[in-house]
Amino acid sequence: MKLFKFTFLLLIILISFSCQKEDQNNPPNIVFILTDDLGFQDLSVYGSKITNTPNLDRLAHEGALLKSYYSTQAVCSASRASILTGAYSNRIGFSGALGPNSKKGINPSELLLSEMLKDKGYKTAMYGKWHLGDNKKFLPTRHGFDDFFGILYSNDMWPFHAEYPNSYPDLMLYENENPIKVLTDQSNLTMDLTSKSIEFINKNKDNPFFLYLAHPQPHVPLFVSSKFNGRSKNGLYSDVIEEIDNSVGMIMKAIRENDLDKNTIVVFTSDNGPWLSYGTHSGSTGIYREGKGTTWEGGQRVPCIVWYPKEIKAKSEISNPLMGIDWVPTFASVTKAKLSNNKIDGKNIWSTLTMESKEDPHEALFFYYHINSLHGVRYGDWKMYFPHRYRTLNGKEGRNDGKPIKYEYVNLEERELYNLKKDPSENKNVFNQFPEIVKKIEALAEIKRGEIGDNLTGKIGSENRPIGKTE
Repeated sequence: MKLFKFTFLLLIILISFSCQKEDQNNPPNIVFILTDDLGFQDLSVYGSKITNTPNLDRLAHEGALLKSYYSTQAVCSASRASILTGAYSNRIGFSGALGPNSKKGINPSELLLSEMLKDKGYKTAMYGKWHLGDNKKFLPTRHGFDDFFGILYSNDMWPFHAEYPNSYPDLMLYENENPIKVLTDQSNLTMDLTSKSIEFINKNKDNPFFLYLAHPQPHVPLFVSSKFNGRSKNGLYSDVIEEIDNSVGMIMKAIRENDLDKNTIVVFTSDNGPWLSYGTHSGSTGIYREGKGTTWEGGQRVPCIVWYPKEIKAKSEISNPLMGIDWVPTFASVTKAKLSNNKIDGKNIWSTLTMESKEDPHEALFFYYHINSLHGVRYGDWKMYFPHRYRTLNGKEGRNDGKPIKYEYVNLEERELYNLKKDPSENKNVFNQFPEIVKKIEALAEIKRGEIGDNLTGKIGSENRPIGKTE
């Protein structure tokens, strides 16, 4: 009997060891879906009353809904650079949105998420909008992606621009490093990118993979396939969102049909908030103030859903302040990949996503805009703004034809402090009521200014790294 018990115990130990070894040898696949200019309240799971997003709703119900997730900057290139490097974009020289034939792009000395995972044996693909430089040395295939299909900058940087027609060259569709088609119609692009993504999943089901699907939509100009045109009954913008939702459903179906649902992490989010000057061709921030191009909550607080049934509890709602800089260290942790030797700013947020920890990963988050201007700091439930110039519609309604109206520009003359828990819409400035909070945030801001600078105060950072440049 003793021999039997010993043999049984040994068998259990061996099985356990075998399972652990299998887990170590099978790191999770990662699917990162990024939209462009999506507003906080554009999905039904985030409160939209005019757009139906059943696939994203299901993703959130089976995973985690992030309620205080921020893009790193309220503009395309800068935000995307942070997602892929884990650093504040101004730390690595990025600001604004790079245009065609730019002499700037991602520095080869930066270790991108794609390169980090490729070094771990991952197959990697990027489909959609790149926007980190269109010179050959900056292309996705030069920075860790095995496969690329998409566009190199924003979809409005083409001859049919709503405000500046014929100011841009032809918008080219690329496959790897080769332009294959002039885009004069983007109606099928969402589905084309989805099809490429599914092909990649099917092809790489037997090895770990990283899929970065960066939809150009719902950035203007809006395009939708004939199947979804008019489907929402609530206008073109809702049609576009529902087609993106359908794309997510198709990708999730491919994951499940390939029996990858127990070993695949899926993230869905946006690069920044909605471009409000485009009226009905832009999204909604809900209760949050302003939109894209500002550091107010509506500019950078965006939807984010994380799905991984193996470890993330269903119907999780997470209110901790998190940011786009956090993905690189988080994915490094779950895949046992080696981080860059370059300093990054993100935190490993996995214990927050799994709700093992309720502590905020960041002591503070810093909101930079323009070339290197520190506009605001979030500290716990508090957010303080420093004097700066920002754009606003000041209550004006936009048009319904895809053409923008003009912003007004306002100078914030004094520091302002808001309690986001009590006042998420940032209506009541309580700066004079909480001097200790102000003092603490000022101290944190000064430390960050010493690291990466602040044009508003004339501070030059000691830890900035240069953006990549052509010869």
